[in-house]
Amino acid sequence: MAPAPVAVSPLIKFGRYSALLLGIAYGSRHHKSLQKKEDGILARKEQAKAVEEKKKVAAEAGMIYRNAVKV
Repeated sequence: MAPAPVAVSPLIKFGRYSALLLGIAYGSRHHKSLQKKEDGILARKEQAKAVEEKKKVAAEAGMIYRNAVKV
């Protein structure tokens, strides 16, 4: 037979749940800060992609114009 379970002190229970809640709060706050950084990175990537796309379109338009002038 297994021994009877031992009653856990309310102070220990309080400490465990306090640590759990503090960990959840810290994780949430940390996640928000990382999300802000990631949003900034993604915005810069999208801007760079748009600029590259405009350059590509402008270069293609210039090529089309140059080819039309040569003919």
